[in-house]
Amino acid sequence: MTLFFKYMYQHRKTIFFYFLFSVIFLVIFWLYRLPLDAVGYAFLICTFIGSIGALIDFWHFYKQHRTLVDLQKRVMLSIDELPEATNQSEEDYQKLIKVIHQDKIDLITQKDHDYEEMMEYYTLWAHQIKTPIAAMRLLLSDKEESECEEELFKIEQYVEMVLTYLKVDHQGNDFQFEFVDIDSCIKQCIRKYAKLFIRKKLQLNYEARSLQVLTDEKWLCFVIEQLLSNAIKYTPSGYVNIEVKDEMLIIEDSGIGIQKEDLPRVFEKGFTGYNGRKDKKSSGIGLYLVKQVCNRLGHKISIESELGKYTCVMIDLRHIDLEVE
Repeated sequence: MTLFFKYMYQHRKTIFFYFLFSVIFLVIFWLYRLPLDAVGYAFLICTFIGSIGALIDFWHFYKQHRTLVDLQKRVMLSIDELPEATNQSEEDYQKLIKVIHQDKIDLITQKDHDYEEMMEYYTLWAHQIKTPIAAMRLLLSDKEESECEEELFKIEQYVEMVLTYLKVDHQGNDFQFEFVDIDSCIKQCIRKYAKLFIRKKLQLNYEARSLQVLTDEKWLCFVIEQLLSNAIKYTPSGYVNIEVKDEMLIIEDSGIGIQKEDLPRVFEKGFTGYNGRKDKKSSGIGLYLVKQVCNRLGHKISIESELGKYTCVMIDLRHIDLEVE
């Protein structure tokens, strides 16, 4: 009924003048002492015919309204299904909508073009910089240069993070889902960070467990690597535990922990919290990327921590419905 009242309100001027003219006829017939029954009959006949016409017009109004409501869900793609204009005002509005829509399409096209150019540049830059990094790694074969080797490893991480940031933020198509052995994925990440564990003398506890997970191996490895990197970075001494239990991947460290008030915001883009401000080297991007990748993989992630005692990251590896883009 709300739509009907809106229709009536939209035609309030027509209804007002209809009754106004009826009253004028009534007054004039009364002043001239003419029979008022003629005005009454004419009023009833006109009201009956007008009501039929109003109902037919309301039905067209209702169908046009439903068409526009349904079109709101598809207007991002096309506006070709706009209902046919019935008057000059509607035609003018439709022309305005088409101009705005075309302007929006042009902006999206330009944005995509600019992004592709930026992606090409950063991809080329990342591949080019890997060459001198590899050459430097060969030159740093002397054990006395292990500190330089560690810094070089960090540079490699930052290069990979640049590409990951660009791909994830653009909602790209670089995800290939298949059943992956989680044990193989974890061991791959451990080998990559083995030297850092040894250098900081951190105890690594992991008991191999075979589990097939529907995911993307490359992106899941990125998530695990980021979490291990954070665990090593913020654990001056102690241990890092990796456990797979009930289809949950759990990574726990005995590091400096996270303040309780910072926990709800650790996945926000650019948020560094108390530890980041104290360290002055945190970018606030690592955990943001981890969260975004987990969302794309369909894995829920959560963090528990107590300042000065531990940090525990839990990733639910069970399959959930993925959002189709």
